[in-house]
Amino acid sequence: MRIGLDFDNTLVSYDQLFWELAREQHGLPEHIPVHKQAVRDYLRQQNQEEAWIYLQGEVYGGQMHRAAAFPGVAEFILKALNQGHELFIVSHKTRQPFRGPAYDLHAAARHWLELQHWGLPPEQAYFELSKEAKRDRIAALAVDLFVDDLPEFLDLEGFPAQTQRILFDPARLTPPGPWQYLHDWHDWSDLHDLQAIRA
Repeated sequence: MRIGLDFDNTLVSYDQLFWELAREQHGLPEHIPVHKQAVRDYLRQQNQEEAWIYLQGEVYGGQMHRAAAFPGVAEFILKALNQGHELFIVSHKTRQPFRGPAYDLHAAARHWLELQHWGLPPEQAYFELSKEAKRDRIAALAVDLFVDDLPEFLDLEGFPAQTQRILFDPARLTPPGPWQYLHDWHDWSDLHDLQAIRA
């Protein structure tokens, strides 16, 4: 089976890193929840919009190596590769932050993947500059299913009809749509579930 995977907020969880960097750099109070949106809301309430913008550059660039994979991701990828499935990462990511140091965000993401030691061939990771290019890459790869955390992307006009859409929704906040759900990567510990999705 050919399996497509989004990168940010699907394979990589940033909540802890946003919280840690905001504590280190901007005095975030310890009681603020360990969640990206909570950090953003706090900084905006403190009239620190610029700090929030720069923080994103650090998280996705200079400090990307500190980010963690979602629980269960490594086990899923290693098992899928061992069973002969083809895995492709396809992400929509700008090359540099909007402001702040000119980190190469694509290079930072590729370095993070190298640090995971999953054995995923680097040429099977694609970082596209627009959501349309991401959609077209998925179509060109002809993946059987694609996992993404953004319902608006899975519902994008022209999304390949032959690709089964899987919404990664760990918080279970998204109402029903034209996709199946994945709430926890451990739910796919039995890869026979993937065959059932395509049946």
